Amino acid sequence: MNIKLHLDDAESDPIERTAEAFGCDVEDVIYAAVNQYMLSIGHFDGAIAPEQLKAKSEFVGMRAAVLNTKLARKDNLPLWADSAGSVHNYEGFGPDYAAKSKGSIF
Repeated sequence: MNIKLHLDDAESDPIERTAEAFGCDVEDVIYAAVNQYMLSIGHFDGAIAPEQLKAKSEFVGMRAAVLNTKLARKDNLPLWADSAGSVHNYEGFGPDYAAKSKGSIF
């Protein structure tokens, strides 16, 4: 199975810099991110025992985060994207002007 992910330059550039810094491919960074996210969701099958209540609330929160991110992505860049949270248009920069985000390590 192939999954296509469409990213703006402001989103793909930090991922490319991270892959370069780690000495791997962009696909490796994305796979690691998906792997970490899927592991954090955990296993949510069976009856809810007291020790599973936390997992259930995490599931609800994780689901909400995915759906909220999907909606927000229409009009916003993620905090790790280049130029995220910027005020480019009224600073005289076009939307394609890339400035490294404070939320991006690389």
